[in-house]
Amino acid sequence: MSKISLSPNNDFCPQTLFLYGTYDEDGKPNFGLFCWASYIWDTELGFMTCIGDEKLTKDRIRANGVFSANLVTEKLLPLADYLGNTEGRNGGKKGLDIRAEQGRALNVPILSDSPVSFELEVTKTIETDDGTVFLCRIRNVLQEDFLCDESVSLQERIRKAAPVSTTCGTYFSYDGNAVGAWGEPQKSFAQNGK
Repeated sequence: MSKISLSPNNDFCPQTLFLYGTYDEDGKPNFGLFCWASYIWDTELGFMTCIGDEKLTKDRIRANGVFSANLVTEKLLPLADYLGNTEGRNGGKKGLDIRAEQGRALNVPILSDSPVSFELEVTKTIETDDGTVFLCRIRNVLQEDFLCDESVSLQERIRKAAPVSTTCGTYFSYDGNAVGAWGEPQKSFAQNGK
């Protein structure tokens, strides 16, 4: 195998997609699409994310110190893609009919149709030149019961959850098949009247 040097990129390191949930100033659920997330260890399992640029979701996380991270699935991808390509600060997301419920441990909106949702409390914020890293404690995990059924293989449970990842401007299914370029899945969401 031969390797070549390239400029910094993460092209072949697909990342899982999450819809981060916060409440806006009016108490309405707000969700934004993000993928720069991973896990940390600091006496317990935690969650970390980096959010570049300034956006409504980051404003609300800073204001409240809590948010949810909801796993994006193939079924949720059209909505997620729409939310990821729509500016929240100018009201572009207002009026959407998004099925959300209240978190069980924190005052955060949970996306009802996501099979896995984390309720997160920010413990440390690190400002960079044009991004913000949030280190979080996981205060609760809400998970569909089918994911806990150990009589079903882990492979089958993950296949049923159908998480979506992304890299190179493309969304991928759990099994590695491309399911659309960034901006494409939202078209079916918009055609169905949002």
